[in-house]
Amino acid sequence: MSQETVYAIASGKGGVGKTTTTVNLGTALAEAGKRVAVVDADLGMANLGGFVSLTPDSTTLHDVLAGDASVDDATYRLAENIVAVPSGTSLDDYAETSPEGLREVVADLRSRFDYVFLDVGAGVSHETVLPLGLADSVVLVSTPEPAAVHDTKKTVELTDRSGGAVAGLVLTRTRPDGDISHTEIADRLEASLLGTIPEDPAARDSVYAGTPLVVFEPHGPAAVAYRRLAAELTGVDIPVSTAGEETDSTDGSAPVDSDSDADEREAAHDDVSSAITEAESDP
Repeated sequence: MSQETVYAIASGKGGVGKTTTTVNLGTALAEAGKRVAVVDADLGMANLGGFVSLTPDSTTLHDVLAGDASVDDATYRLAENIVAVPSGTSLDDYAETSPEGLREVVADLRSRFDYVFLDVGAGVSHETVLPLGLADSVVLVSTPEPAAVHDTKKTVELTDRSGGAVAGLVLTRTRPDGDISHTEIADRLEASLLGTIPEDPAARDSVYAGTPLVVFEPHGPAAVAYRRLAAELTGVDIPVSTAGEETDSTDGSAPVDSDSDADEREAAHDDVSSAITEAESDP
């Protein structure tokens, strides 16, 4: 099993499915009994806040990085075994943050959860580069489109400069009739191909339903691909099935103690907002 427990999910271009990948990897591992925290490390353009139906005065990662709150104050339970630490959407609050504080946040979560996923913002900035070096490994996310691949190359360079390591590439919205092989794309980036997520109409539907794809359409092609990706990345035994097949988990991990993490607030699945993945399901 992989000894890596903190992953930065990164892309050079927005709208390629980065947050969708973060959410579904985390959910797949949580369903397998692992305790997971997902962190919205996109401090300037947060989009995980919809996951927990935040009110305007809710505590977020912005408050933690400004020194006004603890990590527990900004931690919200999504479902059994999985919590989120969302960033705020206020530009005024963003101006008060100190990105360097993310080091302590990651260290805290690392000590309390089996896996931590950092949803990293696109582009080039200090708060974008910092998580690439804090994570044990960086998962690159891109579509097969040339512009997205070109921008992903920049993320590879930024990871190298930050002292981080690339786990590999995930290609989203793939089609069987693509003009270039997926392996060739990975080779261009000098990265291993961790997995491909096929184009799936259920992805868009899951956004509007406000439910992670692996829960919304568990036997669909994209959901199955995300489970396989989670198993490939971490080495955790995650049941994978297609429509009509029964699965049983053999992971054997115990669910989270219902008395632990008392400060984490519950957020019902039916309250999850479509803002989770914003336009990531657009073709």
